[in-house]
Amino acid sequence: MVCWPFFAEQQTNCWFACTEWEIGMEIDNNVKRAEVESLIREIMEGEKGKRMKERAMKWKESVAMATQNDGPSLVNFQKFVNEVLLSKKYCS
Repeated sequence: MVCWPFFAEQQTNCWFACTEWEIGMEIDNNVKRAEVESLIREIMEGEKGKRMKERAMKWKESVAMATQNDGPSLVNFQKFVNEVLLSKKYCS
């Protein structure tokens, strides 16, 4: 992922993608063709790009596990529906 934050939440999203999740690279505001080419080549062919792909595949596996029928995402959603939306306390 190439990040070029401009306004609003984009800086936060860029920070998470590039620093916390390690699946992106930030491009400077002084965008030049050579700089973009260099960044894309690093992502596609470089060591950092390979590490980013490995991290993205781990995230993909985590998402697949979380969204299975007995995964934590569905379990938490069902718990939310039962405790909040179907609660007699909130249905009056």
